[in-house]
Amino acid sequence: MRISNVIVSAAVVGLAVWLEPSPSLSLDGTPSPNAAAVPPPATLSSAPDTAVSVPKASLAPSNSPLSPSDAFRRATEALKAGERKNALTSLQYAADHGHGVALWQLGRMYAEGDGVVRNDKRAFEYFRKFADSHADDHPSTPRSRFVANAFVALGQYYLDGIPNSSIDPSPERARRMFYHAASYFGDPEAQYQLAMLYVDGKGVDREARRAVPWLLLAANKGHYKSQALLGRILFHGEHGARQRASGLMWLTVACDGPGATVNWIAELRENAFKQATDRERAAALVLLERWVEGRR
Repeated sequence: MRISNVIVSAAVVGLAVWLEPSPSLSLDGTPSPNAAAVPPPATLSSAPDTAVSVPKASLAPSNSPLSPSDAFRRATEALKAGERKNALTSLQYAADHGHGVALWQLGRMYAEGDGVVRNDKRAFEYFRKFADSHADDHPSTPRSRFVANAFVALGQYYLDGIPNSSIDPSPERARRMFYHAASYFGDPEAQYQLAMLYVDGKGVDREARRAVPWLLLAANKGHYKSQALLGRILFHGEHGARQRASGLMWLTVACDGPGATVNWIAELRENAFKQATDRERAAALVLLERWVEGRR
């Protein structure tokens, strides 16, 4: 499935999202039995998209010809040794000869300015070609997590646009990228990004209740930002009726790890703890113990 098949008409995709499963939230913070079974998006009619041309390597690694796998292995060794220039040459060679993960690695390097001058347009091109070639990879394959990450990166580029390029801001296209990675690959970061669109009302109607199922899926995979946002929504009842004990439980879970050093998460948890009654704190502790036991 090409990315052009992911970029579909707003009306059809809107219907698909309306039909997305909405796992119910139980008191112990676990999804209903059908919550984890999120179906892949249907193959729909295509719409025009930006043409992509990935720069060709001007120089092959020494001792060529190499297989794409050998070139990628050489690039990996060069990266470990801090030899960014040699790694870049080998990665470009591997990518030009069909090594998909090499495309992803080049995309990450240009997106982060890692050993190269940051170039979001070039990063977009690498992610675009990689995702376009592997959108239908089975979710259980080792490569699928890289494909999902490429879709998330594309979604973020579409969300904000790329200055001085043909990539204009398009929250709707961003949503389609996030939705494919969230539903087909079950990627927690994509699930969080998709939920954020519903929370912020970007490209969709602002509906926190539709963010909750995606946040719950990601939260149960240990995604601390999803745990914190889910806790906030439940504690304050942004999705409907307040569930303060469940909200405090998720905020506590979010702070048990990397989230503890994130200011906005720590502040959410501290404020919720102060506002909660003794009874709600006790109930949150029971829910937390159940959740931890369930993880074991």
